[in-house]
Amino acid sequence: MPERIRVACVQLTAAPDKAASLEQADRLVGRAAATGADLVVLPEKWNGVGGAEALEELAEPLEGGESVEAMARWARTHGISLVGGSITERREGREKLSNTSLAFDPEGSVVAVYRKIHLFDVDVAGVRYRESDAEEPGDEPVVATLEDWPVGLTVCYDLRFPELYRILALEGAELVTVPANFTERTGRDHWEVLVRARAIENQCYVAAAGQVGEPMPGRPSYGRSLIVDPWGTVLAQAPDEQTVIVAEVDRARVRDVRASLPSLANRRPDSYRWPAPA
Repeated sequence: MPERIRVACVQLTAAPDKAASLEQADRLVGRAAATGADLVVLPEKWNGVGGAEALEELAEPLEGGESVEAMARWARTHGISLVGGSITERREGREKLSNTSLAFDPEGSVVAVYRKIHLFDVDVAGVRYRESDAEEPGDEPVVATLEDWPVGLTVCYDLRFPELYRILALEGAELVTVPANFTERTGRDHWEVLVRARAIENQCYVAAAGQVGEPMPGRPSYGRSLIVDPWGTVLAQAPDEQTVIVAEVDRARVRDVRASLPSLANRRPDSYRWPAPA
């Protein structure tokens, strides 16, 4: 099991059409692989965003979907593990779509599937967001094995729910990925604080890859992709442009932090009670 791996986050602006989005992601994943990255993380809905009607057009099945096949090819061609951000998934027999993150090994095989649990139904700065209009929530936390590291999978709004990250840590995650498309308004005040908090609370690395610019006209995305260590130290942060950031992560750092400040070991689960209703 490798003690150290290089992790890259791709930051981009989803193009108006899927073909252009695939083309730019292809280029940026290649750029990430050229840095020597072992694991590459894409943003949320990197292949296209939009309202309910647009998502219906963008949606694809996992079996034979063009975005899925492209991600498998990138992983295989570059010999990398890939967390494919998220795409809009169409599932047979389901009325609504899913916001789905796929993890690939260097052979291009899907090793884990995570469907976003928490849907972004909010009103911020006079703008209404209702992911539940087109999508249904997932219901299962997922820890994948990538580069022989236990990696927790989350997506964007999940970042605001610390109980999910604690479950991932207790299930062994030493690195958690956060593909995101944070709004500029919420990102400015909350993004870095939340990413660092999740890393500090769970004493793990967090790799958060965001969209930047305006993938949806009039709804700017925050960007500022981050890679944070188990102490909450920012190892890499993206500027306000389409780019790639890279950092080395070290399992010894996880062990050292958890041993010197053993907050995970000092938990008192028998004393915790969920209020009713939770």
